[in-house]
Amino acid sequence: MTHMHQPGYGLWGLVLVNAAVFILFAFSFFKPETKGDWRSFGAFSAFLVALFAEMYGFPLTIYLFSGWLQSRYPNVDWFSHDAGHLLEMMFGWKVNPHWGAFHIARFILIGAGFWLISVGWNALHTAQRRHRLVTTGIYARVRHPQYDGFILIMLGFLLNGRLC
Repeated sequence: MTHMHQPGYGLWGLVLVNAAVFILFAFSFFKPETKGDWRSFGAFSAFLVALFAEMYGFPLTIYLFSGWLQSRYPNVDWFSHDAGHLLEMMFGWKVNPHWGAFHIARFILIGAGFWLISVGWNALHTAQRRHRLVTTGIYARVRHPQYDGFILIMLGFLLNGRLC
């Protein structure tokens, strides 16, 4: 597999932009009011910052497993961008990791998550204007589509964000 020779890490601007976008998106519909709300929102925000810091900033997972990875895969430059897609590297797939099965599954999970959040939010907004409880549409099948959507998005990032 051909690897890019430029480092795939230390992209702290990307860490800040991604974390800010997701935190602001979450804040746009989750308005923390109580101390517990703020604590939950803070924990979620910290998770996002940690996720993107490892994804684009410092490859902690690769650092922790560097001894094992280097002995098992001696010809791989683990600090290159492509090597950050660990699943493709570990399975020995000779494909561009951006078009591999894990990356495509990632896009599907993230897209499905955003779709669930959007559909659920639209149904809630419509019902709130009518002062009704939502029991139809997506809510007839799923109680918390926004939570499920966020779980799908995070699974997508964890599946092949850069370091899993």
